[in-house]
Amino acid sequence: MKKSRKQKESKKGTISDQAEFAKSQSKSFCIVGIGASAGGVEALEEFFKNITPDSGMAFVVIQHLAPDHKGMMPEILQRATQMKVIQASDNLEVVPDHVYVIPPNKSMDISNGCLQLSAPVEHKGLRLPIDRFLRSLALDKEENSIGIILSGMGSDGCEGIKVIKEKNGIVLVQDPQSAKFDGMPGSAISTGLVDIIAPASELPSRLIGLLKKIPVISMDDQNEENKSSLQKIIILLQTHTGHDFSSYKKATLYRRIERRMNVHQILKITDYVSYLQENPKELDILFKELLIGVTNFFRDPVMWDKLRDEILPDLLHTLPDGYILRVWVTACSTGEEAYSFAIVFKEAMSKARMTKNISLQIFATDVDEDAIIEARKGVFRTNIISDVSPGRINQFFTKNESTYSISSSIRELVVFATHDLIKEPPFTKLDILLCRNILIYMESDLQKKLISLFYYSLKAGGIMILGGSESVQQNEKLFSPVDNKLKIFKRSVSPVEVGKMDFPSSYFRTDSIAREESTGVKVSMNIQTFVEQQVLHRFSPASILINKDGDILYITGRTGKYLEPATGKANLNIYAMAREGLRHELLIAIGNAKKSYEPVYLRNIKVGTNGGKQYVNITIQSTEKPEEFKDTILIVFTDVDSPELTGSNKSKSGKGKITSYDREREIEYQRCLQELQSTREAMQASQEELKSTNEELQSTNEELQSTNEELTTSKEEMQSLNEELQTVNLELQIKVNDFMQSNSDMKNLLNSTEIATLFLDRELNIRRYTDSITKIIKLRLSDIGRPFTDLVSDLLYPEMVNDAKEVLRSLIFKESDLQTNDKRWYKVRIMPYRTLDERIEGLVVTFIDITLAKTLEADLKESIRILQEHNLYRP
Repeated sequence: MKKSRKQKESKKGTISDQAEFAKSQSKSFCIVGIGASAGGVEALEEFFKNITPDSGMAFVVIQHLAPDHKGMMPEILQRATQMKVIQASDNLEVVPDHVYVIPPNKSMDISNGCLQLSAPVEHKGLRLPIDRFLRSLALDKEENSIGIILSGMGSDGCEGIKVIKEKNGIVLVQDPQSAKFDGMPGSAISTGLVDIIAPASELPSRLIGLLKKIPVISMDDQNEENKSSLQKIIILLQTHTGHDFSSYKKATLYRRIERRMNVHQILKITDYVSYLQENPKELDILFKELLIGVTNFFRDPVMWDKLRDEILPDLLHTLPDGYILRVWVTACSTGEEAYSFAIVFKEAMSKARMTKNISLQIFATDVDEDAIIEARKGVFRTNIISDVSPGRINQFFTKNESTYSISSSIRELVVFATHDLIKEPPFTKLDILLCRNILIYMESDLQKKLISLFYYSLKAGGIMILGGSESVQQNEKLFSPVDNKLKIFKRSVSPVEVGKMDFPSSYFRTDSIAREESTGVKVSMNIQTFVEQQVLHRFSPASILINKDGDILYITGRTGKYLEPATGKANLNIYAMAREGLRHELLIAIGNAKKSYEPVYLRNIKVGTNGGKQYVNITIQSTEKPEEFKDTILIVFTDVDSPELTGSNKSKSGKGKITSYDREREIEYQRCLQELQSTREAMQASQEELKSTNEELQSTNEELQSTNEELTTSKEEMQSLNEELQTVNLELQIKVNDFMQSNSDMKNLLNSTEIATLFLDRELNIRRYTDSITKIIKLRLSDIGRPFTDLVSDLLYPEMVNDAKEVLRSLIFKESDLQTNDKRWYKVRIMPYRTLDERIEGLVVTFIDITLAKTLEADLKESIRILQEHNLYRP
């Protein structure tokens, strides 16, 4: 009892806190978008049962509903809350302390605080109504937008909460362990953008607590304590991650820090500094929060259309045949923007019907290494269908079980790399540069520096594309506008003085150090190795140790006759340094040596030297031991004074003396024949195997592709149908419970009247009865459905069957007073059973006990008779 009272007091306190918070809400109230799918009805009921009706917030519920099903969600939720629950209608204004439910077969957005309904254009199995609404909510309410993801299958909602976080909104998710279906909650949590994870019943109090205790950091320049704390946080981040945020806008930094303080319920920034020092993992989370890695395919579609239809075609027509178009996508996050450009380039090439061979190379960079890893995979959730048209999906993506993979023709155009735009050298000689929605988070000085950096990176006339809220006002001499509205600019053709640019220092290692680290082979100089090296240099043939890629690790003896430095950048690869006559032979021989640990021999190879020639025998062998040298390859060169001929060659000398020229040609001819024969044999075997394998794979691939497409379509439709059926099933279950309750009420009502009642169908089979009837007719539950005439009755009423049939025929009730075997009297009334729609579905027979009335009537008659005998009765 005490525990129950405490729980009530706790609940009262929670509601009181919520009411207090509601009073403090400003006119710019929060709108909460709640996404739920399969199993979401129970979670929604739990949520609304635990939130006060005067929280000052408005709630919009988005579900996956069957298009042809009339939903009962407003009625169900109305039982769980005192707030008014309304099914949304077009252009309906959202007001606080109301709940709005999406209607079936509609897509819903919000604009200027009003709900906008439209007919869905997506395929039934591919609708993402939660993502769509949460995106529009974030754009409309910005920091006053709140997204909640409850039970459901799939990943609907993930893209929506990303936009909410970008706008500094709040995201809450039901704990997957408490959800009936954990697909949607789990997918939302995997984004790393969730503020609160809790059971549905606890989310209201956690949300109110978060909003009520939001710490507000003063950005006043005079507040030295906050400035000092912010500087400490920047230093901690730089020490931990290596990235400097000192030139980011202070308002942005403060907002993101406030968000993390909210999560941990820390009210002072000085306390948060201490928390960061004690919890290094929080630095990683704050770093991710500051990066704001929100992106999607074809963001700002008008800009991409302009790029495809005008900018790229004009540029492509000016480029020469064989040109490589260089593009840099900065702050690429998980790669959607880079892949979008590659797709638009392919479309522009196809639309312009280019006959020139122009290729594309995209450099996509970001400071977030985890994001780059995801971008390299090129695998995206099915949510991308809200941004990518079905035509592009079919052409540039491959459908997997629950994801889409970017096609290889697009993937090979993009090179991803981690890169800090602020401190690392830029890419140069670019034709196009995309830097969208990153400059807005930086101070003006850093913006100016980066714009100058982009000027340096681009070729004259190159294109720069910025985000919708960014500009080049301070650098108008460097760039001229192509489309001010879409933020597309062209680099100045004439050179402009941009001042000194303080690129960061680069650190280089010597090749020998790099080789030591890559191979683990360390050369230590002592007396033993000195003597051994002297002996090797004087008395052994020249040799080279290489790794499996052909990079030279160690050299003994004089190898200048066989190797020479390649022109251009220094390159210690044997394939680049081999002199004329060695390159082709070494390539084949080294390949053969990699197949086994047996030595491979090359005889009488003519090598071109400086102004002359040299014959050499070469031995090539892969090393097996020791372990640290395994898979390295040793190449030994042995000079030959004059080439040796085989017996068959010598027999040809009968006609005369063989000249040195003939000898060389014969040796070369023999070697070529041997190589050609072995190559032909290997090629024929490979061709036969490949042909057979290719035919099998092609046939299998076609079958699998066809099956996969069918299964994917079926799975999507089945998943959608399953979600809709889950919702309908739960609504029907609630209705069944209501009927059961009504049935119990009716049964108790009938039994409380103590009137024996019997319900018969049109065939006079028993449908229902009250407990009192068992005193007249011997009935049990198992008798329901049996004909009434089969039962034993105490009632002296042999005409009852005929009377029942007559009532069914005439629909006129019949009433009689009848006696039982034990002298009890009952008033029997037989009436038609009418349904609500006035159909006759049987009979209702009531038995009212009138034994007392009959007894009194008999006594009265006897008293009258006695009085009449004594002449005392006066009628």
